[in-house]
Amino acid sequence: MISNDEKYMKRALQLARNGEFYASPNPMVGAVIVHNDTIIGEGYHRRCGEGHAEVNAVASASNHELLPHSTIYVTLEPCSHYGKTPPCAQLIIDKGMKRVVIGCLDPFEKVSGNGVKMLRDAGIEVTTGILEKECRQLNAKFMTAHALKRPFVTLKWAQSADGYIDHHRDADIRPALFSTPLTSVLTHQLRSVHDAIMVGSGTIIADNPHLGCRLWHGRSPRRVIIDRRGIIPATSQALSIKSPSTLYLTNTQRRDIPTEATTIHVGEDCSISQILSILYQQGITSLLVEGGRNLLQSFINSGLWDVARIESSSTKLVENGSCKAPILNTPPSHSQKIGENNLYFYFNNELLQV
Repeated sequence: MISNDEKYMKRALQLARNGEFYASPNPMVGAVIVHNDTIIGEGYHRRCGEGHAEVNAVASASNHELLPHSTIYVTLEPCSHYGKTPPCAQLIIDKGMKRVVIGCLDPFEKVSGNGVKMLRDAGIEVTTGILEKECRQLNAKFMTAHALKRPFVTLKWAQSADGYIDHHRDADIRPALFSTPLTSVLTHQLRSVHDAIMVGSGTIIADNPHLGCRLWHGRSPRRVIIDRRGIIPATSQALSIKSPSTLYLTNTQRRDIPTEATTIHVGEDCSISQILSILYQQGITSLLVEGGRNLLQSFINSGLWDVARIESSSTKLVENGSCKAPILNTPPSHSQKIGENNLYFYFNNELLQV
């Protein structure tokens, strides 16, 4: 039998998940206010820049006179600093609440224990670690980014049944489509829950992709293009996205890149670790890598990745295959069948282990 604290934290977790598509780069957070074993207010962080979960939960309470006699359950430590909104720890203090139950602490250096200290210094009873594992897993991207100072990295590709990701570009051969209409929608959904999407110069030259979420209602990720040699056309459509601006990483000096793109100069031998550090400094907490084999394999070889999502088609290319898929020398964590295709998931992050 679960305790009351766990029961209400489970509800807070349910609420937090509603912020999956718009809260980032902030974490998903849910809050529940309980008086005499009855929920009198609840809320979640809907969108970055808007009210936090605690603010929305307090606003939803119809009788604020009950707040000093209530407990607030929050999946993540209340913030203690002024950012785009005032500190939630101060709001809890101002409302006179006497007990706060927290799922997990916030790894963000401007909070990281300061919220709990602020509440306890005000004489409030604070309980931490309720469903801590579930609360940390919910925000694996946020937790990883601020603990490791790099974005959470998802590798994604589709391949033939015999392990190719590309075909010979011959006029007599129709392009092989490994994804189905349904898995294409799922790909766009995957894009919508990442801050940024990365491809290399080869993908831009071959496909001139848009890299947005046309098949899913959600925000499109920020485009990141790795083009060390400066060889992609300046007319590539991914360079002309106005908001959010594309990050163009190159080792060359170019004056023809559209002003909509932000050019960042990197060394010719710039490592994956250095690139991820640059992206973290740009405020990117999660990155989806959809590049070609060389880019994907470089992430695998570096060990700097958290999830790999591989879609395997029933189609075989045989002699028409030109490029073998990247190699992951580890068994999948789990798989899922979608129509005729299979999705295989590989985890390289302890937060994701069930």
